[in-house]
Amino acid sequence: MNYFVYILFRIAVFIIYLLPFKLLYVLSDIFAFFLNKVFKYRKKIVYKNIRLCFPEKSDAEIKKIADDFYINLSDVIVEAIKGFSMTEAELHKRYNFLNREILNGYYERGISAICVSAHFNNWEWGVLIMGKQFNHKTFGVYKHLSNQFIDVYIEKKRRKLDMNLLVMEETVKGMRVKYERPACFILIADQSPSNHKKALWVDFFNIKTACAPGVELASKIFSYPVIYIISHRLKRGFYEVEGILLSDDPSKMGKGEITQKYMSLLEKSIKEEPSRWLWSHKRWKHKFEDVHE
Repeated sequence: MNYFVYILFRIAVFIIYLLPFKLLYVLSDIFAFFLNKVFKYRKKIVYKNIRLCFPEKSDAEIKKIADDFYINLSDVIVEAIKGFSMTEAELHKRYNFLNREILNGYYERGISAICVSAHFNNWEWGVLIMGKQFNHKTFGVYKHLSNQFIDVYIEKKRRKLDMNLLVMEETVKGMRVKYERPACFILIADQSPSNHKKALWVDFFNIKTACAPGVELASKIFSYPVIYIISHRLKRGFYEVEGILLSDDPSKMGKGEITQKYMSLLEKSIKEEPSRWLWSHKRWKHKFEDVHE
C-alpha cells in the first residue's frame, strides 16, 4: 500500500513539474475547493481553533479566515511539490531572505545559531533553499514520514541545495558535533508537544498553551543565539523572509522567556495574516488545568 501511495505521489510530482505557475494556482484553487467543501478536511478543528483565537470575530469573519486558510494550505502543498523541480535561481527569486546579516554577523564571529520558525505561509521552500542563503552549515530538523518511500524521496530533494537534515530525536546529538564551520539549526516549533508534562506553558492568544521545550533547552545548553524567522507572502508564489533576534545570550533569559517571545511574535504574525497559519493541527489538545491538577 505504501508503495502504491508513493507511485501516486510521484505522478503528482511529475504533473506539477509540467505546470507553469499560472496553471499551478488554477490547480490549487480546485484542490482547495475539494479540501474545504467536499472532503471538509479537519473542518471542525479549523473552525474551533479560529474561534478560540478570535472570539471577537463574527461567524462571517470566521468563515472568511477558514476559506482563505484552505486556499493557503492548498498553495503550500502544490508549491512544496513544485519546489522539488525548481532550480536554485528560481527558489532564490521566489523565496528571499531579507536580512541575512542577522546570521552572518554570528558566522563571522564563529558562532552557531538556532532558527525557530512556524507552519506559516510557505515553510517548505525555506527548507529547500536556506542552505544556499546562509553562510552557516545549515541543518533542518525534521520528523520521518510514515511512508518510507516518500520520506526517502523528500529527504533527497531537501539535501540537494546544501541543506543538511537532522532527525528530531537526534537534534542535541547533532548540535554537539564540531563542524568545519559554524552551524545553523532550523526548527519548526509551533505544534503541540508530545509530552505535556514536560512542556513550557506560555500565553498564546490569551490561552495557556503547551510548547515543546527543545529550542529553549538546546539554546541554553550550547549558548546559541535564537532567531525567529517568518515568511511574508508578497503575492502567490513570492515570499520575503525576515529574521528577528529572540536572544543573543540565552543564559540570561528566564525559564520560558525565549519561548514566550517566540509565541508572541507568532501571534502577531497570525493576527496580521490570520489565514496563513496551519489551523488544522490540534494545537490545544490538553488544557493547563488538566495537566496540573
